[in-house]
Amino acid sequence: MYYVKKRMEIAGSHSLRLSYESKCANVHGHNWVVTVYCRASELNADGMVCDFTRVKELIHGALDHRHLNDVLPFNPTAENIARWVTEQVPECYMAKVRESDGNTAVYTVDDKMVDF
Repeated sequence: MYYVKKRMEIAGSHSLRLSYESKCANVHGHNWVVTVYCRASELNADGMVCDFTRVKELIHGALDHRHLNDVLPFNPTAENIARWVTEQVPECYMAKVRESDGNTAVYTVDDKMVDF
């Protein structure tokens, strides 16, 4: 099995719709750090698991310098964003979304977490 990861920083704002009162209901921003983990049992015709540039286009291109509530069809929590990332890149099996130092969400498509 081949594994690659792509890490990128995304500047974006959001507001959360929560079942309780929270200052996160107000519009605020983060410098998100998103790490996309991909795998393949065989390399593609170009000798890659996936193209890093394409991964950046799909994720960074969609979210950077945007108000996430306007571009994502769900409550833009770090957990939901991590799941969305895995759905954008076919080879992605796990995504980590760090919204601030100490606050990170992880989503995996299966029960296996392979971090490197």
